[in-house]
Amino acid sequence: MSHETVNPKLQSIIDNIEKVMIGKRKVAELSIVSLLAGGHVLLEDVPGVGKTMMVRALAKSVGASFKRIQFTPDLLPSDVIGVSIYNPKEMEFNFRPGPIMGNIILADEINRTSPKTQSALLEGMEESSVTIDGMTRKLDKPFFVMATQNPIEYEGTYPLPEAQLDRFLLKMKMGYPEPEEEMEVLHRAQRTPPIDELEPVMTLEELRYIQGDVKEVLVDDTIKKYIVEIANRTRIHANVYLGASPRGSIALMKACQAYAYLRGRDYVVPDDVQFLAPFVFSHRIIMKSEARYEGITPEEVVERVMARIPVPVQRLVR
Repeated sequence: MSHETVNPKLQSIIDNIEKVMIGKRKVAELSIVSLLAGGHVLLEDVPGVGKTMMVRALAKSVGASFKRIQFTPDLLPSDVIGVSIYNPKEMEFNFRPGPIMGNIILADEINRTSPKTQSALLEGMEESSVTIDGMTRKLDKPFFVMATQNPIEYEGTYPLPEAQLDRFLLKMKMGYPEPEEEMEVLHRAQRTPPIDELEPVMTLEELRYIQGDVKEVLVDDTIKKYIVEIANRTRIHANVYLGASPRGSIALMKACQAYAYLRGRDYVVPDDVQFLAPFVFSHRIIMKSEARYEGITPEEVVERVMARIPVPVQRLVR
C-alpha cells in the first residue's frame, strides 16, 4: 500500500474514524474510496470485529444519516424500502419510508434473508431509487451501502447471486486486531464510547462536490489498457470458470480515480490499479471446482495475472 500523502480533507475523515477503530486504516481508506466512487462495499468477516462501528464512524464524519438493517429470514422487501399505509381519516395512502431511505446504510448479514428481499436492496444500490406501489422514489445522495456477511455460518443462508455480487464495488475483510491493538480497544471501552463523541469533519455538500471532482481524475489510455488486460486474463485463466465482467473493469477504473484523489493526485498510476484490483475483481470471479478444492482463491488468481502483465512505466501527469 502506498505511503503517499493523503488529501487533507479526506485525511480528517480517516483521523476521525481512527478515534473509534484501532489499526484499520486500510479498511477506512477503502471505504472512503468506495464512497467517493459512488460504489458499495461487501464486508465478509466474523461478528464482533467492528463492522457496525466502522460504518457509523464514517457516517458521523460526513454528517450523513445512518441506517442499520438487520437481515433475517423473515424480513420482507417492504421492511427495507417502506410501505404505503391507508389512512382512513384522510382517505388516502401515506408512505412510510423504510431504512433504505438514508445516506449510509449498514446491511447486516445480507445473506440471511431471502433473494426477494435481497433484490429490494439491489434495486436501490443499482438505480439509486426504489419502486413502491408502481411509483419510483429517488434515494438521497450520497447513497452508500456496506453489506456484511458471515463467512463461517452457511446453514439457513441464501448466498448472494453473481449478479448481485457484481453490484459491489469492493469486497474486503477487516480481520482480527493485533494483541496490542486489542488492548487499546479494551482501554477505550472502559470510558465513554468514542463513537458518541465523534463530530462531523465534512458536510454532505462538500462530499457531493468531491464525488464530482473524482470523476475528473485523469485515466490515461495506457492505464485503461492495463485494466482491460487484467480483466481479460482473468477470463481465460485455467483455474477460472467465469472471469471479471466489463462492469468490473469500469468499477476498477472508478475505484482508481477515487484512490488517486485520496492520495492527492489528479491522475491514476499503475500502483493504484495493482493495489485495488484484488478488492474489485475477487468477488467477480467464479473459480472452477477443482481450483477451489486445491484452495486457490480469486485473489491469488488476480495477483498471478498481474505478475505476468508488463506494467505501464510512463508516469502520468497533467
